Amino acid sequence: MNRPRRALYPLPPAGNDGSAEQAPGAAVSAPDRSGRRHFLQRAGALAALGMGGVLDVLDVVPAAGAQAASDYKALVCVFQFGGNDGNNTIVPLDGAGYAQYAAVRGTASGLQIAQAQLLPIAPVGVAVPYGLHPSLPELQALFAQRKLAILANVGTLVQPTTKAQYQARQVPLSLYSHSDQQAQWQSSISNQVAGTGWGGRLADRMAAFNAGSGFPVVTSLDGSALFATGKSSAPLSIPVSGSFALAGYNSSAASNARLAALKQFLAAGSGNAFVNTANAIGSQALQLSATMGPILASTNSAVAPIFAALPAGNTLGKALYQVAKTIEARATTGAKRQIFFIGQGNYDTHSNQAPTQANLLADLSSAVKAFYDATVALGVASNVTTFTLSDFGRTFQPASGAGTDHAWGNHHFIVGDAVKGGDLYGQYPTLALGGPNDAENRGRWIPTTAVDQYGATLARWFGVPASELAAVFPNLHAFATSDVGFMA
Repeated sequence: MNRPRRALYPLPPAGNDGSAEQAPGAAVSAPDRSGRRHFLQRAGALAALGMGGVLDVLDVVPAAGAQAASDYKALVCVFQFGGNDGNNTIVPLDGAGYAQYAAVRGTASGLQIAQAQLLPIAPVGVAVPYGLHPSLPELQALFAQRKLAILANVGTLVQPTTKAQYQARQVPLSLYSHSDQQAQWQSSISNQVAGTGWGGRLADRMAAFNAGSGFPVVTSLDGSALFATGKSSAPLSIPVSGSFALAGYNSSAASNARLAALKQFLAAGSGNAFVNTANAIGSQALQLSATMGPILASTNSAVAPIFAALPAGNTLGKALYQVAKTIEARATTGAKRQIFFIGQGNYDTHSNQAPTQANLLADLSSAVKAFYDATVALGVASNVTTFTLSDFGRTFQPASGAGTDHAWGNHHFIVGDAVKGGDLYGQYPTLALGGPNDAENRGRWIPTTAVDQYGATLARWFGVPASELAAVFPNLHAFATSDVGFMA
């Protein structure tokens, strides 16, 4: 799915907040050379936290100043790996706008969607109508119900950028590179390599909200994702399907004895901070496995019938079902704030784009609608906000092979009852090759809204005070506003 391997990130320079960041996956030297860490890994205890190769998280104290919460809120990120083609996801339906679209996409490319096939939407704050890709009927319905908003032409930026500044190369690092742009969307840092993601840093700020339960703020269904990694927060990593339990243990007497010995081993003190932290992580992993295993294995969820209606091959739907079951069990986990990260792909459509994107968007539309319906059934539709991210957009001009190439700005969806839906936010680009929004002459749209602003709008709703937004989005000061306006 064109995803960067976390272990390949080099050690970055000092972070934008002035502190050095340890690169995820980087080697950590430990004075204790005994078999303790090896034993823990073999026991499987670290796997539950996705911590097998990330033992550098020594600062596990929640951020100071956070207050206890009586309410519940969750953010659910769906990352469209590979770079979704936004130009075919949201298309102008007015005569002039569609004519611009049709003139460039052209019938010969195999990419042009007939005007009659587009699903019409009427944003309340925009003078012209738009159409959604034909594979998005469920999202069309959510938009009409004002439960879904669209943020147009958002992307990675170091600062508000003009075409002249682009030509002077005042742009994010390694623009148009999958791995680099995935990392920048997930970190909200575009002028240097980052070791933490904005979801993880957001979890750092909100850790005290879950302090009473000890349950992690951030959960990944896509492994050790950069988005979910903070300076003092590490993601709970759960599977999209299958069991979630400590491997190698069952209910036999011998197994119970080994488990008791493992718990005793982890409870043993040490004069070595590294060993104590590893033991604490191992103990927490055991506790989380015991908590989450029954939740994920349950077949009695109240929302099971909603997801059962999805096609068996809809992997995103399976992932969102796991998220829904985790939210349903919030009284058991004790979590007051949760962030979830899910990957979907592959949207890297250099060729054969039309059927590939149609299938992926169909899965997205039906799965997100099922998840929204689940939040309604659970009584938390106002407390859960789902949103999309992706590597970048794709060129407006078609490529050979009925596909498109890597581009820049893109359009994204935000769903939930707390969303000021039924509207389009940001600025939809002028669909002209070489035009005012085109970085070059192929339809690579220069973003008019930054990832920083997108994330900060969500973070404000999540409960981060304005004074603490800079700790999550260190480059937010470069932009005129920190609130794009799509959250109530």
